Amino acid sequence: MRTVESVNSTIARLTARGLLGGRRTLLLLSLSVLLVSLAVLLRLAVGTDHGVTVDLLSVVALGTIVPLLGLIVGTGAIGPEIDDGSIVYLLSKPVPRSTIVRTKWVVAAACTVIFATVPTFVAGAVMSGTTAAIAVGFGVGALVAGVAYSAIFLLLAVVSRHAVVIGLVYALIWESLIGGFVPGARTLSVQQWALSVAGAVADDGVVDADVPLVRAIILLVVVTGAAVWYAGQRLRVLALTGED
Repeated sequence: MRTVESVNSTIARLTARGLLGGRRTLLLLSLSVLLVSLAVLLRLAVGTDHGVTVDLLSVVALGTIVPLLGLIVGTGAIGPEIDDGSIVYLLSKPVPRSTIVRTKWVVAAACTVIFATVPTFVAGAVMSGTTAAIAVGFGVGALVAGVAYSAIFLLLAVVSRHAVVIGLVYALIWESLIGGFVPGARTLSVQQWALSVAGAVADDGVVDADVPLVRAIILLVVVTGAAVWYAGQRLRVLALTGED
């Protein structure tokens, strides 16, 4: 048991080191700083305008920045190890494949808290302060979206060697464009689910959400859980392939 826990902690430590080292950290910081910088510029340009705040956090933060951050940390948590073959060494350890996936997902999700949730809250606070709980609402929305994106893109990295390209198409076309503007597609958009959560935390009528809160929460939980579970199942297949 102690051996499994030791290996698991080592996996978490190495995953965190991989995600927070080198150019990946600079990219994560750049996206976070970009969001906060846009908030500062808009505050200086238009003053306190809650409508502008909601638009920025809905379209730029939840619609673009958070999905991209989730893509970077989700694929980065396991993709490089699969690409260079070092994942076979990890899979040879006496740790269940599902545990490996869950550990990497937890680390990736924690990174989204640092680089997505906190900057989203700061951006909202810069533009609207604590009024109408906009900053808190979108901070919580960024949190649940980041957790879901981390699971989705981690799964994508396990099932495809082209995870980054596929993820970019999903993040920039589906979430930013189709999911945000096509009514029928909004039910299947993580961004829209996160908006429902943000709207529930913020004052009534501040955030428009097309997906009912209960449905949004159920979808977030189901999609996140299913992605983590299926990634573990696919990792078993990858292990067999590597051993054969």
